[in-house]
Amino acid sequence: MSSQNKLIMWSERWPAPAKLNLMLRIVGRRSDGYHLLQTVFQFIDLCDWIRFHPVDDGSVTLRRTIPGVLESDDLTIRAANLLKTETGCKEGVCIEVEKNLPMGGGLGGGSSDAATTLLVLNQLWNLNLPLEKLMQLGLSLGADVPVFVFGNSSWAEGVGEKLTKIILPEKWIVLIQPDCHVNTKEIFLDNDLTRDSNSITIDEFLAGDSENCFQKIVSRRYSLIEDALFDLAFYAKSKLTGTGACVFGGFSSREDAEKCFDKVKVKWNAFLVKSTNISPLHSKLGSDSH
Repeated sequence: MSSQNKLIMWSERWPAPAKLNLMLRIVGRRSDGYHLLQTVFQFIDLCDWIRFHPVDDGSVTLRRTIPGVLESDDLTIRAANLLKTETGCKEGVCIEVEKNLPMGGGLGGGSSDAATTLLVLNQLWNLNLPLEKLMQLGLSLGADVPVFVFGNSSWAEGVGEKLTKIILPEKWIVLIQPDCHVNTKEIFLDNDLTRDSNSITIDEFLAGDSENCFQKIVSRRYSLIEDALFDLAFYAKSKLTGTGACVFGGFSSREDAEKCFDKVKVKWNAFLVKSTNISPLHSKLGSDSH
């Protein structure tokens, strides 16, 4: 990379997009206790934004910490340090995160921040690690990190790391963020959670089998989420993403989405966004991995 291009990259703001789970089911459990999943990931153009500032002393720090998260636990810090450990790189960076994605919303914000850090610093530091290696490193940070590194809408299996590229309709999305935080651990321990669903095929999903096995349980436990799903269902099929708390509905036309958005934003913290099959980060990087 030329020094001019590197200077431009250092000055850029880099997107860390949200994801939606369009389907999510548990089909078994590994011997180590991890649940085996089937899910479908698609990105939306709602993003955190990250800047990377070079430093001379080899340190990895945050410009601002996230309230309630220790700097050492921040996934961007862990991702940068992982790259240094893996490659022996002596470079340093100060990471500045503009946080727009709600924590605990089922949108993958922290995982996306980590993936953006891995992909961008891999270039800025001239590490030249292949995408597959970055996905492997990402998995050690969290099960959702690999799909953000991969950068395509994906059919996912295993713990979410076995990814198959899938082309999906790109829709207008109305997203509602209820004012509550879902305790994921408690949801996974719920006695009513179906942990042995039959596996389905991509064709069965595309034909309409798009259940999220957590939706009924989360709705029962969190009345605000149940209310948001109810209100959104007047305009579209309302769905939970991940284990929540965010819910969404998809629309083929912007006009229909705007009508829904104008109604629900009176009561809810809502977003009007677009789904996309290629991650906004990969589009910006000009990735040739597609």
